[in-house]
Amino acid sequence: MGMATLRHLLLVLFSIAMLVTTHVEARAFFVFGDSLVDSGNNNYLATTARADAPPYGIDFPNRRATGRFSNGLNIPDLISESIGASEPPLPYLSPELNGPRLLVGANFASAGVGILNDTGVQFVNIIRIGQQMRYFQQYQQRVSALIGVDETQRLINQALVLITLGGNDFVNNYYLVPFSARSRQFALPDYRLYELGARRVLVTGTGPLGCVPAELAMRGRNGQCSPELQQAAQLFNPQLTQMLLSLNSQLGQNVFISANTQLTHYDFISNPQAFGFITSKVACCGQGPFNGLGLCTRLSNLCPNRDVYAFWDPFHPSERANRIIVNQIVTGSNEYMNPMNLSTILALDSYT
Repeated sequence: MGMATLRHLLLVLFSIAMLVTTHVEARAFFVFGDSLVDSGNNNYLATTARADAPPYGIDFPNRRATGRFSNGLNIPDLISESIGASEPPLPYLSPELNGPRLLVGANFASAGVGILNDTGVQFVNIIRIGQQMRYFQQYQQRVSALIGVDETQRLINQALVLITLGGNDFVNNYYLVPFSARSRQFALPDYRLYELGARRVLVTGTGPLGCVPAELAMRGRNGQCSPELQQAAQLFNPQLTQMLLSLNSQLGQNVFISANTQLTHYDFISNPQAFGFITSKVACCGQGPFNGLGLCTRLSNLCPNRDVYAFWDPFHPSERANRIIVNQIVTGSNEYMNPMNLSTILALDSYT
């Protein structure tokens, strides 16, 4: 079921995302995925997977909890800055997403989702990836009513797409409980993405799953990363990259861009001081060992300076860590961005 959903996502995005030969000055931006890129869709859903209360958003420009799982800006916000967008794409469920703001793009991501439909069932009401795609089709109908079918196709054709999925399939499914149904059903090397893609789509791998504060608290020993989850990330990410490169080879174009976010994270996790962090083990907001247990709430421990913490809460990077991640997406070498980084994409597209 999960692979069928991804196959559908591939076909829909591939069919509509062909770049046209015009000068690109500003482009729409579409976001699909989980809590790492959710900008507030879950605020409009009856779910426990929400970040709509302080101290979330403590460093956001308006200092309000917006639904981003961050102390401030998240990865889509920072990518929007990089591509010269007038503003980040609004959550698709936001009532403010109408009129000219539709032309900026839309964020369909929903905290708790995974590749598989049964990932995140404990959160009850979330926008699974199949529904995110249906909303994308609905979005196109809304924009067509505003600017016409041809201009809508042009806007979609020139767009940048970000897909961030996979971590929840391990953390909130495969390894949710010992001997989970999924861990018995699949051998770990088979538990991966092998059919995903579209044109000019940034596809991020998982971070170093076993090294986030939640896993240090629950599964790690003596402050060391969880070996099982690290093995999962180490198997998943290279296979994802190879699958994307293989698709590019079949298509004869560099459609899919693999972002090695595991390596980017691990750079500052393994040597936090080199990046100006005092710790990559303890979350800024949380409780228990490594501030890795429970939710980030008003009652949690809260660090006074978020800029020196690699992790904001038990699972999510701080805004400053997100900036490091996006900097590698924009300017990173082939080791981080394969076959090219975002700045190269923008330069190439501006001349076609």
